[in-house]
Amino acid sequence: MSNRKLKLAAVSFLNARPITHGIERGEGRMGERFDLRFDLPSRCTELLQSGEVDLALIPIASLATMGQPLHIVPGISVASRGPVRTVLLVSQVPWEQLTTIALDGASRTSAALIQILSKARGALPLFVPADHDAVLSGVKGTHGALIIGDAAFDAANDFPYVVDLGDAWRELVGLPMVYAVWAGRPDAADPEAVSLLRESLRMGIEGRSQIARGWAESSHLAPDLCVTYLHHNIRYGLGAEELSGASAFLARAAADGLIPKAPHLRFFDDGRPERPITTVRTAPPLPVPQSGRDHPNKSIDALLSDAAAGIRLGTEDALRLYDKASTIDLGAAADIRRRSLHDDGVVTYIIDRNVNYTNVCVTRCKFCNFYRPPNRADGYTLTREQLTQKFQETVDLEGVQILLQGGLNPDLPLAYYEDLFRWIKANFPLAIHGLSPEEIRYIAELEGMSLRGVIERLIEAGLDSIPGGGAEILDDEIREKISPLKCSTETWLEVMRQGHKLGLRTTGSMVFGFGETPRHVVNHLEHLRALQDETSGFTAFICWPFQAEGTRLKLRDDTTAVRYLREFALARLYLDNFPSLQVSWPTMGPDVGQVALRFGGNDFGSAMIEENVVSQAGAVFKLSAGDIERYVRDAGFIPRRRNMRYELLATS
Repeated sequence: MSNRKLKLAAVSFLNARPITHGIERGEGRMGERFDLRFDLPSRCTELLQSGEVDLALIPIASLATMGQPLHIVPGISVASRGPVRTVLLVSQVPWEQLTTIALDGASRTSAALIQILSKARGALPLFVPADHDAVLSGVKGTHGALIIGDAAFDAANDFPYVVDLGDAWRELVGLPMVYAVWAGRPDAADPEAVSLLRESLRMGIEGRSQIARGWAESSHLAPDLCVTYLHHNIRYGLGAEELSGASAFLARAAADGLIPKAPHLRFFDDGRPERPITTVRTAPPLPVPQSGRDHPNKSIDALLSDAAAGIRLGTEDALRLYDKASTIDLGAAADIRRRSLHDDGVVTYIIDRNVNYTNVCVTRCKFCNFYRPPNRADGYTLTREQLTQKFQETVDLEGVQILLQGGLNPDLPLAYYEDLFRWIKANFPLAIHGLSPEEIRYIAELEGMSLRGVIERLIEAGLDSIPGGGAEILDDEIREKISPLKCSTETWLEVMRQGHKLGLRTTGSMVFGFGETPRHVVNHLEHLRALQDETSGFTAFICWPFQAEGTRLKLRDDTTAVRYLREFALARLYLDNFPSLQVSWPTMGPDVGQVALRFGGNDFGSAMIEENVVSQAGAVFKLSAGDIERYVRDAGFIPRRRNMRYELLATS
């Protein structure tokens, strides 16, 4: 436990006060560990850059302009999902008619945001920096202004045209907007400091009404306005959606030349050491953490109602629901939960290509019909010429991503992947959603490196995200039976944990139908939910049934559509911290995929240009982007394209 007192700088606006609430009160160790000062957002950045403070609550755009790598405190931000009320464009004429917009100099993030949004609208005004206190003085005719902070409350009533930029961002990309985060040099905050900062926010969340009324008393603002603002407009978490929104903002700012380069969001250590790589399981199955409280006295109807409302299920609750609730009732509860998370009627999908770069593999999984052992004549590793053809065709079909997975090929060192990723990035405008946890584990073993070290080098080479392949059932009792040479549950989770800490977003998956029990399934979901509680790094969950055709593992389990829908609905209710659930039409067919949209799904997956693994085990469904949009519309939803971050994309 460190006793070093950290100097902090925080934003002086109302929206930051819940974050600093416990620190201001000097609660517990907070008074011993922190020395807090307040200033404008831009000034907080300057104080951090000069070394006058150790940590600062800075605009998210400042992560890219500091000239040094910064880490951020996990789980804390100033964000909005829709109207924010304190980041506004005000003017006398509509946005598209403005010739000049004065930019409030207090926040680089808001200045970049309005330029991104203006470009997306086709507006091309001249942007002029202005002091925070004088930014509104020039608003007249075709001259508008960006105003941020508490001054925006009054400005909203003083001009005929007011655009809430938080709302405009949400409409454009479908994700929250993150305005500020705690940041500092990589060695600035120890695990205790991180924990205390989170505790300060927890206390502030509980005391939001008190904070709001106190602020109103010391200002001219109405108490109800302040209470509503802190409770409904400002979000303080840094979960999967907020992280995706922050990454989307930084990527767009970099693409528009507003920041030098989009940084990877890296986080301060939580004190948990990286766990050793384990391949063969010789220990008992990993104990399941109990993150949800069970309610044994509640009826099935009450449990369904609670879960639909977002109240966390315990593991025994989930088992009771799976055993006792009807399929229709499970689906109805999951649909209510889906609507609470995605109330706009949008169902997303992505255009990508699943490129299996090699089929050579040493693990010999019983359920896999794709792999070939080393030295087999029909084993392959794709050439650059073959990859060029596949990647260019993907670009031509408006694909935005390559899902790059293969076997565990002993002839492919880490350098192969680094060279491959750099070549892809230099030649194709495609995101790399690549390498399952098992592939990353194997590379680490080949190189004698840590998981984190391998992932760091892959990120530097161009890796954008990690798919959830190789999870099957995250219970070592089942993994030992179907894939004894594959990584353990703990190692799979550790790869994801380290990827999340390094700023990558990933997906979680489950394959059922191996003879597992409902408890194995719930254990699997609990592992995912617990890691998401810790890191917020998963963007979506996908499940599908084992495809047995031609494999060495015979099908002795229920893989029908009814079971799929029950598993899917249970996942939507149990994974309360996962933003999205993706339906598996490639294995179940598009008609079942449509039904799954009413069982908790909000994403129709991928218009896969190519797929080689499950197709070799009996899955034969193929859909184009146009097909997907037709199925989504016929199911009563609005189709929208996305990327891996679930950022909505414009279509040509």
